[in-house]
Amino acid sequence: MKPLVVLLSSLIIAIFVIKIIRKDYDFALSARIAMSIMLCFTAMGHFVFTKGMAMIIPSFIPFKTNLVYLTGLFEILLAVGLLIPNLKVITGWTLIIFLLLMLPANIYASMHNIDYQKGTFNGNGLSYLWFRIPLQFLFIAWTYFSAIKIP
Repeated sequence: MKPLVVLLSSLIIAIFVIKIIRKDYDFALSARIAMSIMLCFTAMGHFVFTKGMAMIIPSFIPFKTNLVYLTGLFEILLAVGLLIPNLKVITGWTLIIFLLLMLPANIYASMHNIDYQKGTFNGNGLSYLWFRIPLQFLFIAWTYFSAIKIP
């Protein structure tokens, strides 16, 4: 829920700031700025909630803590790439692939009732997926239409 609030509030602010600065609307840029802010917000979770984030990685994957840090850094790089005009398309496709690859981790976390913020096994469970899966596809569509489809 928090990433969605960050995304939408950042979008509204970006729309108006760009209108003030450029005297015109640029919805695609506003959407990329909002996604970049949201990615930086979620990347912080990788460094603040490292233990809980490591818990959502299946046991057969080694170096969980390092992977959590690495994916946090990767999210920051993706956030920057969305804002560089020559990189926005390749970054957009990379982000879409990244979001698709993260979906199984979210499903795993829900199946095991993981609360990544507390690092416990008393999370919302499978009911969380009713919100998370549509949210993940919203992020994918958002990225596609703001970074790839729009020239």
